[in-house]
Amino acid sequence: MPAESRTDTHHPTGAPAERREAQGGPPPGVLAVVFTALFLAGLALSTLLAGGDPFPSPFGKTGEIVAYFRAHSDAVQVSGALQFAASIPLAVYAATVSARLHRLGVRAPGATIALAGGLLAAGFLACCGLVSWTLSRTEVLELPPLVRALQYLAFATGGPGHVATLGLLVAGIAVPGLLAGLLPRALAVTGLALATIAELATLTLLFDGAALLLPLARFTCLGWLIAAGFLLPRRRTRKEL
Repeated sequence: MPAESRTDTHHPTGAPAERREAQGGPPPGVLAVVFTALFLAGLALSTLLAGGDPFPSPFGKTGEIVAYFRAHSDAVQVSGALQFAASIPLAVYAATVSARLHRLGVRAPGATIALAGGLLAAGFLACCGLVSWTLSRTEVLELPPLVRALQYLAFATGGPGHVATLGLLVAGIAVPGLLAGLLPRALAVTGLALATIAELATLTLLFDGAALLLPLARFTCLGWLIAAGFLLPRRRTRKEL
């Protein structure tokens, strides 16, 4: 066979590596930033549209809660829509990080735990967003008992439901990040501490006072996921191996 023919049948040396790199998915750090930005935008815009009035606590009086939703239905609608939108990049983040951990050689359950936790967190947040959107509808606001029930559901899914499973996502990344040396030790240990706080936030379902753990765990976990998304390597070095 002529040399030219043999040469034409071979792929460039860098082609397989380029294909593997392309299959790595979107940068998880960017996904975490998009998710966080959408979530915070929902909080900021809804507060702005409500004239600075804070979102009512589910532990407040029914009359005050119904009055807020009736007076600020536009703010509630925007908040629900952006929370639902934020759940999408969160789900993609979980899938991307899980695939990267597998590609980095993690065979322990951590990668699967991260995927399960992230998908559950995204699902709970999406549910909270849709329920919040429902609370902006005029027909619903005519039924105070229904408003109260839906607000409890929105709080349960977007509060302890979302935060506890978000902590599961953090733990699923932090444990292999620590044991396999994929993340800086301080960041991995911090992630384990934040995941513990997030799981303790489940106590909100039993004790109203434990609700203070929700914002503490939520916002610190968001910052941690951004940092981990940018620092998690694409490939393992010889030193890590």
